[in-house]
Formats: sequence, C-alpha cells, structure tokens
Amino acid sequence: MSAYRDAKGRPLVAVTGLGVVTSLGRGVAENWAALTAGRSGIHAITRFPTDGLRTRIAGTVDFLAAEPMVAPVLSEALAAAAAEEAVAEAGLPGDFPGALFIAVPPVEMEWPQRQALAAQATGEVTYADLLRAAATRRFDDWHDLFIFGTVADRIADRFGTRGSPISLSTACSSGATAIQLGVEAIRRGEMRAALCIGTDGSVNPESLIRFSLLSALSTQNDPPEAAAKPFAKNRDGFVMGEGAAALVLEEAEAAAARGARILGYVLGCGEKGDGFHRTRSSPDGAPIIAAIREAIADAGLDPDRIDTVNAHGTGTPENDKMEALGCLAVMGERMRSVPISSNKSMIGHTLTAAGAVEAVVSLLTLRHGRVPPTLNYALPDPAIPLDVVTRARDLPVRTVLSNSFGFGGQNTCLVFGAEPA
Repeated sequence: MSAYRDAKGRPLVAVTGLGVVTSLGRGVAENWAALTAGRSGIHAITRFPTDGLRTRIAGTVDFLAAEPMVAPVLSEALAAAAAEEAVAEAGLPGDFPGALFIAVPPVEMEWPQRQALAAQATGEVTYADLLRAAATRRFDDWHDLFIFGTVADRIADRFGTRGSPISLSTACSSGATAIQLGVEAIRRGEMRAALCIGTDGSVNPESLIRFSLLSALSTQNDPPEAAAKPFAKNRDGFVMGEGAAALVLEEAEAAAARGARILGYVLGCGEKGDGFHRTRSSPDGAPIIAAIREAIADAGLDPDRIDTVNAHGTGTPENDKMEALGCLAVMGERMRSVPISSNKSMIGHTLTAAGAVEAVVSLLTLRHGRVPPTLNYALPDPAIPLDVVTRARDLPVRTVLSNSFGFGGQNTCLVFGAEPA
C-alpha cells in the first residue's frame, strides 16, 4: 500500500491552503486569535433599521464593501477574500489546477430591487407590469446578479479553476458538502486539486424575518455577545452570521511531490438525508447518527480515535439536543469526556458558509493543539452531558470530527486528521 493511499486504497486528500473571513476579522491569524481568546463578533445590526424586529443582532461582516449591498455581491466578496488567502498559502503556480466547488446562499431578488421594479407600475402591481419594467432593459444587470451560478462563475474566472464550477446549496451543511465533493473528486482520480469554498453574506431584513418566523433566532439582544449559547440550558436560538472560508485540497502525493506544506488531511466524509420534517430532525436521531458513523468509518477510524468535536452547535433547543444524542450514540459513554466546542457562539451561524468555516477551525485546532471555547456556557443543560469547552484548552489533537446539520434534513460530517489514518 502506498504511503499516499488510505486504508481503502483511495488517494489521500491533503489540505495545503486555508482562508477565512468572519465578523471576527479577515484572515486565519485574526480569526484564530479572536476565537482562542473567546472574543465575540456578534453585535447590534447597523446595516439596516431593526425597529420592530424581535432579533436585532448578528455577526455581520461590516468591513468589506459590497455595492449594491445584496447577498450575491457580498457573498462573492467574502469568497474572493477567503480564496485569495487559501490559494496564496498553497503556493500553486499559475491558474488553479483543479475545479471549484462553492457553497452559496439561495439567490432571489431582494426587497429593494423588488420595490424598484414595482415602482414602475401605476396602481396595483401586476405580473405584466413587472415584465414591462424588465423589457425596458434598465434592470439587465440584475439578471446576472440574481442567477444562482453567478458567484461561482466570477470566482472561477478570478482564480482560473478548471471545468464548470459547481454551485451547491444543502442548507446549513453546504460548506461541508463543498469539501465532501472536492474530496470525492480527488479520490476518484478526476483531479489532483480542488478549491472548496463556503460563503454567505445574507444578513438582510427578509432573511432575519424568515428565521424569526421559524422561531429559530435568539431574541436576547442585549448584550449581543451573550446571545449565542450553544448547549446551555438557557439557549433560545441561533444568531445569524456572515463569512466565508476556503480550502485548497490536493492529492497528497502530488502535494508532497511539489514540496507543498501539508496542513492536515480530510480523512472521512459522511452524509445522510432526513425526511422527517422540513425543520426538525427525526426524533430517534437515526440520520444524524448515520452521518457521524459514516464519516468516522470512511476515515478508517474507530470512534475511540476522535479527539475532539467541532460541533454544529447552533444554540437552538432542538439542534443541540439532537447533536448530543448523535454523538453519544456513536461514541458511547466516552463522549461525555470528549471535548466539544461551537464557534457559532462567537461568530454566529454563517449558514451556507458554516461547514467550511468550521473545517478551517478544525484544521487550526489540529495545527495548534488548542480547542477554542464555547462562549456563554454558564448554565449546563443536564439533558446534554457533554464536556463543553468554555476556555481555550490545550491538548494533543490528532483527529477532529466536524458536524454540519441543515434544515431540510441535510446532514454532513467530516473527519480531519493531522496525519494519515
């Protein structure tokens, strides 16, 4: 067996570049320093008026410009910033030698643009009025702007990736799915490298109201940094966040041959759909359990080999309970003493980007041997008997399980390792 093949004879997949942007800052160094210091990036929203809204806080990224300030434009800016850092670290010469897999938020025309179109009508707005407004050609730029594949096309052009870029959306597991697709393509021998990105800049009034109507958001607005409380008994929902993360994946043998610095390995991927309900998990946790179990088995590991868990950990009563159930079912009583942490307590839930952001955090955990804390875990929930890390904890870390669970029953889990399994 080659040193560059896994236990199943597939090419090992190495990570050679990382990039990240969140409300904590731009770049790996800024984010890691803030995460391990336990500093929150959640604050009062100033981008638009929040009068009358039940939730008035988020982890918005206010230091990147986007014009107009709509989700596709900000998501593209975030993705470009993260990818620039990751590709530079990988040190690949010339155009990127592989494909782009990018998780992007669902795209639809936002309220300001709809209002501009409606303003063309006289009296009651009809569909015919909207067609006449579009026929003036004064809104042609919006056509490209609000097509699902536009962000991917622009990022692909910018970095010179090969083939048709893949845009994907699997709800809150999207970022992990992008990485999974890259891993599987390399394992199949279709490419030697993949640029995998998760990006989301969709904190706007409409999305905030939609999640509020689902009772998914925390309403504890003051102080903002205390709102997100994953796994705590007094958790009351997640806080929206924005951000992007990028990983350069390479066939390990090719990376070693060109002398690249290997930052870690993606050892395993597991996914399982859950058709129980649009927003709730199957009560027996079977799909979540299967996704975790498959990821660990795909890595060629025994559950006892998992050193720490980078939790999905949204802070909603339902999600945290089901994640704990899943982890305990797979890892048994040992799970009670396996360190688990949720960075959503500091950056909020970056939705489409979350799985990729958490992949970067997992790889930094491996590199530094330090598990970032979960903020606001002051009141443990006796129904969730886990070792929730409340202050950055130093310990030898060889493997990290990273969970991502999305509305619509999208469950994707990844296992990262410092060394091949």
